[in-house]
Formats: sequence, structure tokens, C-alpha cells
Amino acid sequence: MPRRYPSDVAFSESVKKVQQRLGSRDIYERIERGEGWTEQVTAGLAGILAGADSFYLGTAGADGQPYIQHRGGPPGFLKVIDDHTLGFADYYGNQQYITAGNLDENGQAIIFMMNYPARQRIKIWGTADRRSIRCRTADDAVPSCESRPARDRCRARACHRDSNVAAPVDN
Repeated sequence: MPRRYPSDVAFSESVKKVQQRLGSRDIYERIERGEGWTEQVTAGLAGILAGADSFYLGTAGADGQPYIQHRGGPPGFLKVIDDHTLGFADYYGNQQYITAGNLDENGQAIIFMMNYPARQRIKIWGTADRRSIRCRTADDAVPSCESRPARDRCRARACHRDSNVAAPVDN
């Protein structure tokens, strides 16, 4: 079923029924009829992302089992590629590859970011895939493969978003 509003990515019919029963549906209907959630990376969101040094990436396997993993790097490691695409270099971690495996069978993903001092949450829904990209230079705020020992070399990946991005910024 096609979505009527960008917020439908989070507010399924079941969620809307619960909102109605508990009294918050009217608030979200007004938001949907008004400006609502954006479906592209705005200049304001790009500015926030440029300063981010961490986020959580949520995925799920084909069976729907959810998984969330922290991703971190120097400020600016999460790049805005265009108004529907984000990218980041992914570094070797514990080598469980749960996120990688999930993305291979189910491209649905969410990025969740917290700005604790500003009391702000950002949620970005969309689809993601894994694509090899060359390691960038330190000038791009991503360490070069050549500058690290072989066992610690970066595994470059990009998390691509599509036009289904819904990015609410909660204060």
C-alpha cells in the first residue's frame, strides 16, 4: 500500500489506531496536513549531519528480527552525497557482520542520532545497501587505508538512502 504521508513510514495503520485510542492522533494529523516530515536532506539537516560523530544504524534480517549497531568516526564521517543519499566509511569492528548480513537480505534501515546537549533526536528511515568505495584521504575526515596497519585498514562502505527518506527532527 503506498504511503500517503512521509510519516506513514513510522505511523502504520496499527500505530494510528493506538494514537487515536490514546488521544495523540489529532496532533499528528495536523502535522501531516501541514509541513510534515521532509523526504529529502535539507540544508539544516545536512548541517547537523556534518557535525555528527556517531549514530545508530538499525536493520532487520529477512525474518524481521531487528538489530541496532553504533557507528562512529570523526565529525563529518557521515556524508551527504545528495538530497536523498548519505554515505559513510565503515570500519572493522568485532567482525560479526550482523548489519552487513541484514542489509544483504533486507534493505530497510533507520539511522537514529542523538544530540544530547540540544535535546534533539533525528530519525532517518530509508533503504540501505553496501557498496565498496575507495578509502578517502585524511582531508575527507576518513583515514586513508594506507595510513593504517593492514589488520586495521578501513572497509569502506556507503549507506545509500532513497526517495523514501522521512527525516523528523524532534526537539
